[in-house]
Amino acid sequence: MTEPKRLFDCLQYHLERKPVEVMIAGKEAGQWKKYSTGLVSEIVNNLSAGLLNLGYGPGDTTIEGRDKIAIVSKNRPEWIMLDLAVQQTGAVLVPVYPTINVNELEFILKDAGVKGIFVNDEEQFLKVLSLKDRVPSLKDIFTFEHVPNARYWKEVNDAASPEAKNKIKSIAEKTDPESLATILYTSGTTGTPKGVMLSHRNIMSNVMSCMGYFPPGSRTLSFLPLNHSFERMVTYLYLFKGLSVYYAETMDTIAENLQEVKPHMFTTVPRLLEKVYDRIMQKGSELTGIKRKLFYWAHSLAEKFEINTKRGSWYNFQLSLANKIVFSKWREGLGGELNAVISGGAACQVRLIRIFTAAKIVIMEGYGLTETSPVISVNRYEEADRKFGTVGPLIENVEVKIAEDGEILCKGPNIMMGYYKRPDLTAESIKEGWYYTGDIGAMDGRFLKITDRKKELFKTSGGKYVAPLPVENKLKESIYVEQVMLMGPERKFVGALIVPSFPNLKDWCRKNGIAYTSNEEMIRDTKVLDMYKELVESFNKYFNHVEQIKKFELLPNEWTIETGELTPTLKLKRKVITEKFRDAIERIYAE
Repeated sequence: MTEPKRLFDCLQYHLERKPVEVMIAGKEAGQWKKYSTGLVSEIVNNLSAGLLNLGYGPGDTTIEGRDKIAIVSKNRPEWIMLDLAVQQTGAVLVPVYPTINVNELEFILKDAGVKGIFVNDEEQFLKVLSLKDRVPSLKDIFTFEHVPNARYWKEVNDAASPEAKNKIKSIAEKTDPESLATILYTSGTTGTPKGVMLSHRNIMSNVMSCMGYFPPGSRTLSFLPLNHSFERMVTYLYLFKGLSVYYAETMDTIAENLQEVKPHMFTTVPRLLEKVYDRIMQKGSELTGIKRKLFYWAHSLAEKFEINTKRGSWYNFQLSLANKIVFSKWREGLGGELNAVISGGAACQVRLIRIFTAAKIVIMEGYGLTETSPVISVNRYEEADRKFGTVGPLIENVEVKIAEDGEILCKGPNIMMGYYKRPDLTAESIKEGWYYTGDIGAMDGRFLKITDRKKELFKTSGGKYVAPLPVENKLKESIYVEQVMLMGPERKFVGALIVPSFPNLKDWCRKNGIAYTSNEEMIRDTKVLDMYKELVESFNKYFNHVEQIKKFELLPNEWTIETGELTPTLKLKRKVITEKFRDAIERIYAE
């Protein structure tokens, strides 16, 4: 086989070289069910042939003419097998977040003209069923779990025939790398979802460019949603590299699954990394005596860590001791064999990257967007190609230039085909081959640095621009701050909504003799408010006068995907938060 050019080539690529014993694995009835390359290939070919016999295929091979098949499911082996099977038929997979609300789901199914859909379980089945009459294109609903009165996905396998298998071979062989592979609807922090069209070449260029940057190892744990462009591309990188991909059961079982799989790497978003760190710090605060002293001594050493710098033999000696005594426990908590964590989707606190790296857990922070398939730059596993505070050097074949207003523009084989049925939006974001990212940044030597989102920059009524992200990330370094959002467009000063880290705040209240019956009562206590005023003041010194937080409101509950304040990739939905907490914001700006 020549160099692979389509995503589904990963199967043939390994079958001709070295088939993998565990290509993918998922938990079934409490046991890991493992699929070899040969077994995956067999299931995928059956699935493709079955889909073809059920009337799914390339249609007239135009973008609009290809059949669209949606998937609403948690990560599981069937997810990726369906993806490969749909590609082989010439149809197009439209993945949807399992946490999606019914209105957005209806919009996507109608917009894409979805003909068939595969769902995880009864909950998703009922969600789709409630919409079926309103989506004229929708013909079939299949489920991965057995659900009463629903069609089980293996029905599709049973529909395969030898003739259809031969036909699939011929469709797959003729599939042009430039043809549409998937439509990914961006969750978006504003407005209705947009369908990003990515070709095989778009994603494959990213896979091949990133192949050499990854850590050594043969096992990975996957838990970021597979319909996130980052997890999907990285999955294909794993498959082409011949790694074993284990799918975590749920977000709640990650800690347990890490112990079972002992992965060498995994991908994450910063919010989950923050939660791991908070859990470590929580456990540290419960220690007593010498153990507690050692924990905080090691932590303070890690805070001083720098890469690509000679730190002196005394510091190195202390750090190696800290690694043996303290950080080895951190690594054990993550499975004990972890080489690196690849972080993307949002900005990660530099302080966290520094601390984890000192603890021999390499954090490879990268940057990109769904529209760029997704990676533009990434900090490599090799230390010389990593720099704290940046998102790494550009990947191969990708160009970047910084516009006059600081916006990052990108060009390369990874730039999307466009937005589905939205040539107007495509023309707005791609000009002369350059994709306008909407992010503000600069080159720091050969490293790319992101300073803010263009859309999130705001101007106070005094005409000064404020970039909220650096201020928010700095404030989240405090153990008492879980989440924070700056406000101030067209206002006289910068205010903030702060969600306290309640486990740490409860500890503080206990030590300071503060009684409370609820979070609401706790955040209204004058001593608590005074503590947060001091805390905000102590952080204000890091910023110039116009960026400093003058007033804030504490909120009683964490922002989540379920309650609507976070996108599925755990970014703040600023518009939603502004609407939802209008009263709190008005209190900040009341005279």
